[in-house]
Amino acid sequence: MEQAKVYFTDFRTTLGVSLPEKLQKLIRRAGIGDINMDGKLVAIKMHFGEMGNIAYLRPNYAKAVADVVKELGGKPFLTDCNTLYPGYRKNAIDHMYCAEVNGFNWMTCGCPVIIADGLRGTDDIEVPVRNGEYCKTAFIGKAVMDADVFISLTHFKGHESTGFGGTLKNIGMGCGSRAGKMQQHNSGKPHVITEKCRGCHRCARECGSDAISYDTGKAYINPDICKGCGRCIGACSFDAIENDNWDANELLCRRIAEYSQAVCDGRPCFHISLITDVSPNCDCHGENDAPILPNIGMLASFDPVALDQACVDLCQKADPIRNSQLGDNLAKPDWHCHHDHFKDSNPNVAWKETLEQGEKIGLGTRQYELVTMK
Repeated sequence: MEQAKVYFTDFRTTLGVSLPEKLQKLIRRAGIGDINMDGKLVAIKMHFGEMGNIAYLRPNYAKAVADVVKELGGKPFLTDCNTLYPGYRKNAIDHMYCAEVNGFNWMTCGCPVIIADGLRGTDDIEVPVRNGEYCKTAFIGKAVMDADVFISLTHFKGHESTGFGGTLKNIGMGCGSRAGKMQQHNSGKPHVITEKCRGCHRCARECGSDAISYDTGKAYINPDICKGCGRCIGACSFDAIENDNWDANELLCRRIAEYSQAVCDGRPCFHISLITDVSPNCDCHGENDAPILPNIGMLASFDPVALDQACVDLCQKADPIRNSQLGDNLAKPDWHCHHDHFKDSNPNVAWKETLEQGEKIGLGTRQYELVTMK
């Protein structure tokens, strides 16, 4: 496969030029205008942020993309699917309320917000996965698949299971209905290391299936109820929870790539990623810790694998922020350095498998040319 082109610009601007305007210039340069959008329904997939989390992308960026789509004759809508876990995005009513509170609505973004998998996360379509090895079919939110054109608008950040939350995570996990998220997360069930548990109950507050109890004062995860989503692992501050299946995160990464294939295959797609407010964990949390890396820039490409690879490479070259989870870990005298910002922030993660699988099944290539725009 030939090198893909990934277009990049930093967050520097001149007087009189806003960052949303610079983003529009970037995506035009990257070729978004080559897509025939005349009269087409255009899904812009993004994350609206959990209530209490303020690291998500500002609505201004969504409006910038939606305005370009409308200039090209398209009919854009912002979309995401419901979650498995507790919070303000577990059904379409709460999800749309959360989006509204966080600033996403017709007035601010110039287009409607549509929750792709319906009121309770059950409005989905079973889609074949071309070249799928781990998922032969994928359960995708119906509104995502009903769109004529698909655009991903991604906040690139860290993640407690997949290392980073990038374009493929935004597409694969984000477009999966509740059944789709279950399918991607079903590799392993976590268990508690009793001697490390402090009985703080934080893991139980994060659990989406009421699988954690404290009858003995220590956490216990009922494997018959547990969905295997892994949020409890990220929630525990004392490394007291681990996967029974040692390769659960690796399998999760590969399934995410295959779900992305199901979403993108056979129709025009375009992908945008912003490396800003690089929090150590997902925007799905009801809080966000300090960024682990400085703001780097905005990127766009027709190739989602190349885009994620370029974002990873730029992040790995960046200097860690000292007052952050990554900086704290690296400052520990007994820290085993992985020379990998994502693993040094969250040591139990996997991330390379997402890119490997995406390239293997023909979703894209990890070889790219970075075209820098001022």
